[in-house]
Amino acid sequence: MASHRRPKQPSRTRVTVLTTAAAAAVALSSQAANAAPSEKPSKDEVKAKVDKLYEEAEQATEKYNGAKEKQEKLQKEISTIQDNVARGQEELNELRDGLGSMASAQYRSGGIDPSLQLFLSADPDNYLDKASTLDQLSGQQVEALKKIQTKQRDLAQQRSEASEKLKDLSATRTELGKKKKQVQGKLSSAQKLLNTLTAQERAALQEEEQRSNRASERQVLTGGKTTPASGRAGAAFAAAQSKIGTPYVYGATGPSSFDCSGLTSWAYAQAGVGIPRTSQAQANYGTRISSMSDLQVGDLVFFFSDLHHVGLYAGNGQVLHAPRTGTNVRYESMGTIGGPFMFGVRV
Repeated sequence: MASHRRPKQPSRTRVTVLTTAAAAAVALSSQAANAAPSEKPSKDEVKAKVDKLYEEAEQATEKYNGAKEKQEKLQKEISTIQDNVARGQEELNELRDGLGSMASAQYRSGGIDPSLQLFLSADPDNYLDKASTLDQLSGQQVEALKKIQTKQRDLAQQRSEASEKLKDLSATRTELGKKKKQVQGKLSSAQKLLNTLTAQERAALQEEEQRSNRASERQVLTGGKTTPASGRAGAAFAAAQSKIGTPYVYGATGPSSFDCSGLTSWAYAQAGVGIPRTSQAQANYGTRISSMSDLQVGDLVFFFSDLHHVGLYAGNGQVLHAPRTGTNVRYESMGTIGGPFMFGVRV
């Protein structure tokens, strides 16, 4: 006779767990269905973030410029020292040859002074410190030994200085690489944000830039004549004007592209005036002008508390400058730079 068994009933615990899991799944599905899709940043929000990244990139650019300038200066100093060492070594060899000639003459005339013979095979410093040795040498030989000793000490000092500068150069190159990566990282992040915009939105941003440029240029041209600060300031300003429309490129000093301090240093170089490379160094070059009302055309004008941006005053509250990546050399209202005007400098 067949056995009839009742099916095993699930335990209360298992039923509770399954019921809870099912309820949670239903709730999550409901939330997912009702949740609003993540909103894409607006064109204006993207522009604000991009502008901030460009500002940070410009800060890093000026630090990069400073490291690059230091590297170039160290390379020149090291080259000069190495040239001096090479010439000094030649002079030392000539002095030693002269002393050797004295020894040869002594030998031919009946023998060489023992102390001089000892010197020629070793370091004169060991013997110049011994008065007994000096007493045994002629006045001419003593003078030659002293010259050799002085030259050797000079060469040792110069070689030590070159060694220290080479260490500094290595550290500066490392710093330069880090600053370059910082700039590139900021620019890459900005480009990724811009890539989230549609072609139409990017075109709208470009049109806004162009309208701003045209309005600023009209204000400069119709605002009345403003006298340059000096003949050289006028010449520097004219040189910068000739580069309107030239693209901004970080680290560039012209003539086909510029960053902010690259433009100002290039412009003044065309006027025959050498000013420092970086904006921070340029800020300490001439006579400081605290009030905007006292500015004249061609004065350097500095923005942001860390002075990482510089341009040339264009008159009527305008600045001629290389703004940032993605823009060209142009006029712009000083009130729209993005950072406060700090002061001017008259070169």
